[in-house]
Amino acid sequence: MKRKTLAAAALAGALTLTACSTSTTGDTGEGGGAGALTVGTTDKVTKIDPAGAYDNGSFFVMTQVFPFLMSYTPGTADVEPSIAESAEYTSDTTYEVTLKEGLTFANGNPLTSSDVKFSFDRQKAIADPNGPASLLGSLDSVETPDETTVVFHLNRPTDQTFPQVLAGPAGPIVDEDVFAADALTDDTDIVEADAFAGPFRIDSYDFNNLISYQAFEGYQGSLGQAASDTVNMTYYSDANNMKLAVEQGEIDVAYRSLSATDIEDLEGNDAVEVHHGPGGEIRYIVFNFDTMPYGAATDEADEEKALAVRQAVAGIVDRQALADQVYKGTFTPLLSHVPEGLDGANQAVGEEYLTAEGGPDVEAAAQRLEDAEVETPVELKLQYSPDHYGPSSGDEYALVKQQLEDTGLFTVDLQSTEWVQYSEDRVADVYPAYQLGWFPDYSDADNYLVPFFYDTDDSASFLGNHFRDEELNEKLAAQVSVEDPAERAALIEEIQNDLAQSLPTVPLLQGEQIAVTGTDVQGVDETLDPSFQFRLALLSK
Repeated sequence: MKRKTLAAAALAGALTLTACSTSTTGDTGEGGGAGALTVGTTDKVTKIDPAGAYDNGSFFVMTQVFPFLMSYTPGTADVEPSIAESAEYTSDTTYEVTLKEGLTFANGNPLTSSDVKFSFDRQKAIADPNGPASLLGSLDSVETPDETTVVFHLNRPTDQTFPQVLAGPAGPIVDEDVFAADALTDDTDIVEADAFAGPFRIDSYDFNNLISYQAFEGYQGSLGQAASDTVNMTYYSDANNMKLAVEQGEIDVAYRSLSATDIEDLEGNDAVEVHHGPGGEIRYIVFNFDTMPYGAATDEADEEKALAVRQAVAGIVDRQALADQVYKGTFTPLLSHVPEGLDGANQAVGEEYLTAEGGPDVEAAAQRLEDAEVETPVELKLQYSPDHYGPSSGDEYALVKQQLEDTGLFTVDLQSTEWVQYSEDRVADVYPAYQLGWFPDYSDADNYLVPFFYDTDDSASFLGNHFRDEELNEKLAAQVSVEDPAERAALIEEIQNDLAQSLPTVPLLQGEQIAVTGTDVQGVDETLDPSFQFRLALLSK
């Protein structure tokens, strides 16, 4: 590891924040000079160390403050070099990146190829179960011939997704003199060390309460200088309070997650604008293959019966009712493991378990349980998070419970846990069946498949639900290198057909991106794009 002189001065004290967007001015920062913005969210942060979190709330922060080799061109799903000068395949398994000259972190430390290698090596070394290391399954090693050259050696030829991976949750570049090589680094230590080089640095950090971002004038990424000098981020535990705040002008932007009823109400309010963006978000139920009814670690372990339970759930849940009654049309039924609109998406789950009209097929579900000699009603423990996927999660899972129990085939013990604890419990075999959602890292079917279902000794899946299928692993590894679009789409369809048979997860819904702003806020539509990354640097008023 190279040695560098830490040039950051100690922070001059916490910035006193207010939720009122009119209480600060934008003439003290280093960015574009526009007035200060206040943004509200109900998303929670788990950690800001890129190796330790793989959730939307945490990645939101990382997107603002860490540099990336590649980033999405606003308004598109295309990636381009960011702090990289160039990036290209120099052979089937070699991807070479040249960094821009003179890169630095906000603390004054130079940002070189050594930091890049360190960042990816530590992701793989730490391999935190709540981190994004699973995205780096194609990465064998990183070589740094000089201070501006990075050579990625891959185990999958011409990986079609690797440039997008570099722009996603596994891609933040961190300061090797601040972050530990083999363990997670505390949020406080990161902030105090000013270890940032994105469009913003964090000036004040109050975990899941307030974050103050200040534009970093040394940023050399593709987004350019932030449009606003200061952005204050306010975290709400209650979406109703966030709705009231944006209505009254106390915050400029409300982003993730207002209820569908609130959004419907705000559409008729002339004091605000409701912005809709392309939808890639999905909702699904995860089954723990060890602890679910008849799971491998239970006293009544029986693989055939466990499969029948998952199949019955897939066939009973009325997705259209969830979309209409709970989400007022802001979500639609998800009938496969890849959402509609992406190359290779099909409706394998719907075709296998639902009626021809796409509705629940209770008779078929009951028959599957009877054929597997499953005693009914099945006692199912089902968990959801009330604070991570928006205020409608309680209504959503209450309706799922009702739908399952109304058949007489299930009794559901429905419980909830707040996200910070939930994210730890779910990978510790605490929940036999549980809610998850996915906000994609990049716009490709691969991102809805490999992180969930590719599970090997060297690359554990993000789900950590003890599902492993070696034949499926081979197909998942193969599809990413197929250069012919039609051939790749056909293989992705085959993978979905396989998943519809094993059902490690049951797909439920897919939705759109929504942000509510004051009428004087600009740049929102540019960041509500198919990259699914909300970039504060594009916003101003």
